[in-house]
Amino acid sequence: MFAQAPTFMAMLRGAEHRFELTNPGYDKLIGHRDVLGRTVAETLPDAVEQGFLDLLDGVFTSGVAFTATGMLYAVQAEPGGPINDRYVDFVYQPIRDATGAVVGVFVEGADVTDRKRLERDLQSLNADLEQRVRDRTQELIEAQEALRQAQKMEAVGQLTGGIAHDFNNLLQGITGSLEIVQRRVAQGRIDELDRFITGATTAANRAASLTHRLLAFSRRQPLDPRPVQANALIASLEDLLRRTTGEQIAFEMVLADGLWTTLCDPNQLENSLLNLVINARDAMPDGGVLTIETRNALLDDHFAASQRDVRPGHYVCICVSDTGTGMSADTIAKAFEPFFTTKPIGQGTGLGLSMIYGFARQSEGYARIYSEVGHGTTIKLYLPRHYGEAEQGEALPGLTQDHATNAGEIVLVVEDDAVVRALIVEVLGELGYQAVEAHDGPAGLDCLRTMERIDLLVTDIGLPGLNGRQVADAGRMMRPGLRVLFMTGYAENAALASGFLEPGMSMITKPFAMEALATQIRTIIEG
Repeated sequence: MFAQAPTFMAMLRGAEHRFELTNPGYDKLIGHRDVLGRTVAETLPDAVEQGFLDLLDGVFTSGVAFTATGMLYAVQAEPGGPINDRYVDFVYQPIRDATGAVVGVFVEGADVTDRKRLERDLQSLNADLEQRVRDRTQELIEAQEALRQAQKMEAVGQLTGGIAHDFNNLLQGITGSLEIVQRRVAQGRIDELDRFITGATTAANRAASLTHRLLAFSRRQPLDPRPVQANALIASLEDLLRRTTGEQIAFEMVLADGLWTTLCDPNQLENSLLNLVINARDAMPDGGVLTIETRNALLDDHFAASQRDVRPGHYVCICVSDTGTGMSADTIAKAFEPFFTTKPIGQGTGLGLSMIYGFARQSEGYARIYSEVGHGTTIKLYLPRHYGEAEQGEALPGLTQDHATNAGEIVLVVEDDAVVRALIVEVLGELGYQAVEAHDGPAGLDCLRTMERIDLLVTDIGLPGLNGRQVADAGRMMRPGLRVLFMTGYAENAALASGFLEPGMSMITKPFAMEALATQIRTIIEG
C-alpha cells in the first residue's frame, strides 16, 4: 500500500529529519535523488531555502501536525539544472513512540500541479467564453476531463492523509516487534519470542483490516434503513429509468399486488436500481427489452441450507432483467468483486455491482445473478420483509402430507448444479415420488429415450450446451403431451410475456421454497 499509493510519502527520523523510508511518488517529486539515510538539509537544499525545513522543525518540536494546500515547491533535480515549479497538498504528521514522545515526522501529500494549471487555463478560457467556445470546444472538454482526474487524485490524497496516523502506529508495531525478534535471535534468546511475533502479526492483521475498510469506504455509505414500499419507490423512478434506457429499449414494469414492506435505505435502493438499469441498457447496444419485476419470496430451510449466507424467511424480491449479451460463468463468478468490470477503460470503475451487493448484505438480504451468454441477464435483489412493531412474524410454509403422493409418479430432474439437483431429488423422495436425476441436457435426453415411463420433466432452463427448452422440445417429440416444469433464475413474468410456455408447461423461479416446488409439481401432475 505504501509503495503503490498514488500520493507521495516519506518517513523522517530524529530532530535532524533523516530519511528512513520513501515511496516512488516521493522519489519522483524530488527528482529521484539518493536520500535514504541522509538528512533533509543534506539532500534537499532547495526545500531548506523555501522554508520546508522550518516547518518540519515546528512539527517535531510542537508535536502538532501541519497541513498545506496548493503550496509552491520549486524543485531543482540537480545542481545548476532547470527549476520546475510544483504545487503540492501535503501534511506533516508527528511520529510518536510508546511514551508519546515525538521521534520523527511522516510526510504525505499529492502533486496537484496539473490541477492548478488546469484551473488557470479554465479561468483564462472563461474570461472570453463566447468567442473561445467556438474555437476551443474540444480542448475545453479535454481540460475538464483532466481536471476531474486531478481532483480524483486529490481526493485519494486527502483520504490517505486521514489514515496516516493509524498507518504509522501499525508500521511501528510491525517493525519494532521484528527488530526485537531479530536482536534476540542474534543473542540466542529465543524463549520469549512468541509475544513479539504475535504483536507483529496482530499489527499486520490490523493493517489488512484497515485496507479493507478503505475499500469499503470508497463504495459504501452508512445506511439509513426505513420501512420502504418498493412498488411505490420504483413507480416514482419510472420516468427517470425510461429516460435512462432510451428509445431503442422497451421498458416494462411488472409490480406484484400485495407486495410486502421491506426495511432498507431508500436512497441506496434507488441508486442500486439505477445502476442495474444502466448495466442492462449497456448490455443491449442494439436494443431489447428491460423488465423490472417485484414479488414476495419465501425461502425455506431446505433452500437456505444449500446456499451460502442465506437465512430462511420472507423477502421482497426485485428483479431487473434484460435480453442483452449475457454473462459467462466466469464473469458471473467475478461480477460482485470490487473493481471488476468488462467495460473498456474509462467507461466503468467496476464498483457498481459490488456496491449493490454490499448494500444487500448490509440490509440483511442478498443479491444473485442469473445469466447465459446471448440470452440476457437477470439480477435479483432480495431484501428482508419488514413487519413493523405491531406485527408478528409468520411461520414459513412447510411440506405436509398434502404434497405427498401414493402413486409413485416418476419425475426426471435435469439440473447441472449438483447441490440443487440433490436437494430436489431428496425432497421428491421424501414425498413418495420416484426421482431420476440427470446432470445435463444430453443425459436428460438419454433418460427420455430409454425410460419406459416419465410422468414429469423438471429441468433448469440455463443448462450448458443443450438448454432446458431444447430438452423439453426433444422430449415432447418422443413423448407427446409430456408435462414440463421449468426452473429459471430469470424473471418469471418476463418469460411468460414472451410466449415461452406452451400448454402442459409451467415455470418456477429460483430461488424457490420446497413447499412451492412441491405444490407446483402436484398441480401439474393432477392437472
